[in-house]
Amino acid sequence: MIDVILPCLDESAAIPRVLAGLPPGARALVVDNGSTDGSALVAEQLGASVIHCGAKGYGAACHAGLLAATSDVVAFCDCDDSIDLTGLMTLAAPVVAGRADLAVGRRVPTTRGAWPSYARLANAALAWRLRRIGLPVRDVSPLRIARRADLLALDQQDRRSGYPLETLVLAGRAGWRVVERDIAYRPRIGTSKVTGTVRGTAQAMRDMSGVLGRC
Repeated sequence: MIDVILPCLDESAAIPRVLAGLPPGARALVVDNGSTDGSALVAEQLGASVIHCGAKGYGAACHAGLLAATSDVVAFCDCDDSIDLTGLMTLAAPVVAGRADLAVGRRVPTTRGAWPSYARLANAALAWRLRRIGLPVRDVSPLRIARRADLLALDQQDRRSGYPLETLVLAGRAGWRVVERDIAYRPRIGTSKVTGTVRGTAQAMRDMSGVLGRC
């Protein structure tokens, strides 16, 4: 069993499709980060475990899910149906088998507009900086899989948009074996709080630049 941590803020329209797309062996932990659209109730009615995170921020929700998880291997994924999760267990296999410490999904857009150009450029710039410090990735991915105990040992501090990047930077510093595989990336349901606007993307870049400055 893999616990799939799904940070959630007003994703009631997407939750049914996200949960329906989980493969056998994956258990959903929906971390509600103050939704006002009934997301938590929708998730509960569909059988997901729901964790309520009062501290605001994507990283705060991710970390609350990590603390609540009970499986040895955990995955993080956005709760907006942008990620095709049918290949989740294949992506997780190297971690489960002990051949890798971290598996990340490299987003491959399925349609034009699935990934705004300004967000792709920002992501490419960050990934380039990661490769310069020896981490073999081309995406600061929303889909990440690792062992729970190892992630807790990283002692991550970011509680905002920099959480995924901090995972990668600290994993690189710790000498983790990292694998990256292509995953289908489709238009999300609803508007992204981060990449849905230039302003949101700029704020995320500031958060991530802060992570690079600290680590």
